[in-house]
Amino acid sequence: MVINKNDFIEIEFTGKITSTNEIFDTNIKTDAKETNVDAKKIKPFVLSVGHKMLPKGFDDDLIGKEIEKSYTINIKPENAFGKRNPEMVKMVPTKLFHEQKIEPTRGMQITLDGQLVKILSSDRGRTLVDFNNPLAGKEVTYTYKINKTITDQKEKIDALQEFLFQKVFKFDLNDKTITFKVEKQFEPFVKMLGPKFEEILGLKVESEVVEEKK
Repeated sequence: MVINKNDFIEIEFTGKITSTNEIFDTNIKTDAKETNVDAKKIKPFVLSVGHKMLPKGFDDDLIGKEIEKSYTINIKPENAFGKRNPEMVKMVPTKLFHEQKIEPTRGMQITLDGQLVKILSSDRGRTLVDFNNPLAGKEVTYTYKINKTITDQKEKIDALQEFLFQKVFKFDLNDKTITFKVEKQFEPFVKMLGPKFEEILGLKVESEVVEEKK
Protein backbone atom coordinates (compact mmCIF):
# COMPACT_ATOMS: atom_id res chain seq x y z
CA MET A 1 0.00 0.00 0.00
CA VAL A 2 1.38 3.40 -0.97
CA ILE A 3 0.61 6.71 0.72
CA ASN A 4 -1.60 9.31 -0.99
CA LYS A 5 -2.51 12.89 -0.23
CA ASN A 6 -5.11 13.21 2.58
CA ASP A 7 -4.13 9.86 4.12
CA PHE A 8 -3.66 9.91 7.87
CA ILE A 9 -0.48 8.16 8.89
CA GLU A 10 1.54 7.42 12.00
CA ILE A 11 5.19 8.28 11.43
CA GLU A 12 8.49 8.10 13.29
CA PHE A 13 11.23 10.49 12.20
CA THR A 14 14.44 12.26 13.08
CA GLY A 15 15.45 15.60 11.60
CA LYS A 16 19.10 16.66 11.47
CA ILE A 17 21.00 19.72 10.23
CA THR A 18 22.74 18.24 7.21
CA SER A 19 26.05 20.08 7.63
CA THR A 20 26.57 19.16 11.29
CA ASN A 21 24.44 16.02 11.70
CA GLU A 22 22.93 17.69 14.79
CA ILE A 23 19.45 16.45 15.72
CA PHE A 24 16.92 19.28 15.93
CA ASP A 25 13.71 17.23 16.05
CA THR A 26 12.81 13.61 16.70
CA ASN A 27 10.04 11.39 17.99
CA ILE A 28 12.25 8.32 18.25
CA LYS A 29 13.27 7.53 21.83
CA THR A 30 16.75 6.25 21.03
CA ASP A 31 17.55 9.43 19.08
CA ALA A 32 15.99 11.65 21.75
CA LYS A 33 18.65 10.50 24.20
CA GLU A 34 21.16 12.51 22.15
CA THR A 35 19.16 15.70 22.73
CA ASN A 36 17.57 17.57 25.62
CA VAL A 37 14.14 16.16 24.75
CA ASP A 38 12.44 14.16 27.51
CA ALA A 39 12.27 10.66 26.03
CA LYS A 40 9.26 9.87 28.23
CA LYS A 41 7.19 12.35 26.22
CA ILE A 42 8.22 10.89 22.87
CA LYS A 43 5.56 9.20 20.77
CA PRO A 44 4.81 8.61 17.06
CA PHE A 45 3.31 11.56 15.20
CA VAL A 46 -0.07 11.24 13.45
CA LEU A 47 -0.64 13.61 10.53
CA SER A 48 -2.68 14.14 7.39
CA VAL A 49 -0.45 14.02 4.30
CA GLY A 50 -0.40 17.12 2.13
CA HIS A 51 -1.68 19.60 4.71
CA LYS A 52 1.52 21.31 5.88
CA MET A 53 1.79 19.45 9.16
CA LEU A 54 5.47 18.95 8.30
CA PRO A 55 7.94 21.09 6.31
CA LYS A 56 6.93 21.17 2.64
CA GLY A 57 9.76 19.06 1.31
CA PHE A 58 9.16 16.38 3.93
CA ASP A 59 5.39 16.45 3.44
CA ASP A 60 5.73 16.12 -0.34
CA ASP A 61 8.14 13.20 0.00
CA LEU A 62 5.56 11.09 1.86
CA ILE A 63 3.33 10.65 -1.20
CA GLY A 64 3.98 7.33 -2.92
CA LYS A 65 5.93 5.85 -0.02
CA GLU A 66 5.18 2.47 1.56
CA ILE A 67 4.39 1.45 5.12
CA GLU A 68 7.15 0.01 7.33
CA LYS A 69 9.96 1.00 4.98
CA SER A 70 12.72 3.41 6.02
CA TYR A 71 13.51 6.52 3.98
CA THR A 72 15.97 9.42 4.00
CA ILE A 73 15.49 12.81 2.35
CA ASN A 74 17.71 15.90 2.14
CA ILE A 75 15.74 19.14 1.91
CA LYS A 76 16.99 22.52 0.70
CA PRO A 77 16.15 25.57 2.87
CA GLU A 78 13.36 26.84 0.58
CA ASN A 79 11.42 23.59 1.12
CA ALA A 80 12.38 23.19 4.77
CA PHE A 81 12.33 26.20 7.11
CA GLY A 82 12.83 28.91 4.52
CA LYS A 83 15.75 31.06 3.45
CA ARG A 84 17.18 33.62 5.86
CA ASN A 85 15.54 37.01 5.50
CA PRO A 86 17.78 39.97 6.47
CA GLU A 87 14.68 42.06 7.11
CA MET A 88 13.82 39.73 9.99
CA VAL A 89 16.88 40.99 11.90
CA LYS A 90 15.64 44.00 13.88
CA MET A 91 16.79 46.38 16.57
CA VAL A 92 14.38 46.57 19.51
CA PRO A 93 14.47 48.44 22.85
CA THR A 94 16.16 46.39 25.57
CA LYS A 95 13.44 47.48 27.99
CA LEU A 96 11.06 45.04 26.27
CA PHE A 97 13.20 42.23 27.65
CA HIS A 98 13.62 43.84 31.03
CA GLU A 99 9.85 44.09 31.35
CA GLN A 100 9.82 40.27 31.13
CA LYS A 101 12.72 40.07 33.64
CA ILE A 102 15.12 38.92 30.92
CA GLU A 103 18.69 40.20 30.55
CA PRO A 104 19.45 39.69 26.83
CA THR A 105 22.91 38.37 26.04
CA ARG A 106 24.56 37.43 22.75
CA GLY A 107 23.62 33.96 21.51
CA MET A 108 20.58 33.63 23.80
CA GLN A 109 17.48 32.01 22.28
CA ILE A 110 14.20 32.98 23.92
CA THR A 111 10.51 33.13 23.17
CA LEU A 112 9.34 36.68 22.50
CA ASP A 113 5.64 37.26 21.85
CA GLY A 114 5.22 33.54 21.19
CA GLN A 115 8.09 33.41 18.68
CA LEU A 116 11.52 31.85 19.13
CA VAL A 117 14.20 34.50 18.53
CA LYS A 118 17.97 34.77 18.86
CA ILE A 119 19.84 37.64 20.48
CA LEU A 120 22.70 38.84 18.26
CA SER A 121 23.91 41.72 20.43
CA SER A 122 22.75 44.05 23.18
CA ASP A 123 24.23 47.46 24.03
CA ARG A 124 23.16 50.94 25.18
CA GLY A 125 19.50 50.17 25.57
CA ARG A 126 19.16 48.50 22.19
CA THR A 127 19.12 44.78 21.37
CA LEU A 128 19.66 43.27 17.93
CA VAL A 129 17.23 40.37 17.50
CA ASP A 130 17.04 37.72 14.77
CA PHE A 131 13.39 36.79 14.17
CA ASN A 132 14.24 34.18 11.51
CA ASN A 133 13.44 30.59 12.33
CA PRO A 134 16.63 29.15 13.92
CA LEU A 135 16.71 26.61 11.07
CA ALA A 136 16.17 29.16 8.30
CA GLY A 137 18.81 28.93 5.60
CA LYS A 138 19.86 25.42 6.60
CA GLU A 139 19.64 22.23 4.58
CA VAL A 140 18.11 19.47 6.68
CA THR A 141 17.95 15.70 6.49
CA TYR A 142 15.06 13.55 7.66
CA THR A 143 15.09 9.82 8.20
CA TYR A 144 11.67 8.34 8.71
CA LYS A 145 9.41 5.32 8.69
CA ILE A 146 5.63 5.25 8.20
CA ASN A 147 4.29 2.83 10.81
CA LYS A 148 0.69 2.58 9.62
CA THR A 149 -2.28 4.40 8.16
CA ILE A 150 -5.00 5.70 10.50
CA THR A 151 -8.64 5.01 9.66
CA ASP A 152 -10.38 5.59 13.00
CA GLN A 153 -12.22 8.93 12.90
CA LYS A 154 -11.70 9.74 16.59
CA GLU A 155 -7.97 9.14 16.28
CA LYS A 156 -7.85 11.46 13.28
CA ILE A 157 -9.76 14.19 15.13
CA ASP A 158 -7.57 13.90 18.22
CA ALA A 159 -4.42 14.08 16.09
CA LEU A 160 -5.62 17.32 14.49
CA GLN A 161 -6.55 18.68 17.91
CA GLU A 162 -3.06 18.04 19.22
CA PHE A 163 -1.51 19.69 16.18
CA LEU A 164 -3.82 22.70 15.90
CA PHE A 165 -4.96 23.32 19.46
CA GLN A 166 -2.07 21.79 21.44
CA LYS A 167 -4.91 20.38 23.54
CA VAL A 168 -7.47 17.60 23.22
CA PHE A 169 -11.09 18.52 23.97
CA LYS A 170 -14.03 16.19 24.35
CA PHE A 171 -16.39 16.33 21.38
CA ASP A 172 -19.62 15.02 19.87
CA LEU A 173 -19.68 13.90 16.25
CA ASN A 174 -23.01 13.93 14.42
CA ASP A 175 -23.20 13.47 10.67
CA LYS A 176 -20.77 16.04 9.28
CA THR A 177 -20.56 18.27 12.35
CA ILE A 178 -18.10 18.04 15.21
CA THR A 179 -18.94 19.93 18.40
CA PHE A 180 -16.01 20.58 20.71
CA LYS A 181 -16.79 21.02 24.41
CA VAL A 182 -14.52 23.86 25.49
CA GLU A 183 -14.07 26.34 28.28
CA LYS A 184 -15.00 29.92 27.42
CA GLN A 185 -11.43 31.14 26.86
CA PHE A 186 -10.80 28.49 24.20
CA GLU A 187 -13.93 29.15 22.11
CA PRO A 188 -12.39 31.86 19.85
CA PHE A 189 -9.37 29.62 19.28
CA VAL A 190 -11.56 26.73 18.14
CA LYS A 191 -13.58 28.98 15.83
CA MET A 192 -10.41 30.38 14.26
CA LEU A 193 -8.91 26.96 13.50
CA GLY A 194 -12.18 25.18 12.74
CA PRO A 195 -11.85 25.67 8.95
CA LYS A 196 -8.80 23.38 8.95
CA PHE A 197 -10.96 20.51 10.19
CA GLU A 198 -13.41 21.13 7.34
CA GLU A 199 -10.54 21.32 4.84
CA ILE A 200 -8.89 18.09 6.01
CA LEU A 201 -11.79 15.97 7.28
CA GLY A 202 -14.83 17.59 5.67
CA LEU A 203 -16.31 18.28 9.11
CA LYS A 204 -18.05 21.50 10.10
CA VAL A 205 -16.84 22.68 13.51
CA GLU A 206 -19.01 24.06 16.29
CA SER A 207 -18.21 24.70 19.94
CA GLU A 208 -20.17 24.22 23.15
CA VAL A 209 -18.99 26.17 26.18
CA VAL A 210 -18.68 24.07 29.30
CA GLU A 211 -17.96 25.02 32.89
CA GLU A 212 -14.31 25.63 33.62
CA LYS A 213 -12.62 22.84 35.52
CA LYS A 214 -11.63 23.72 39.06
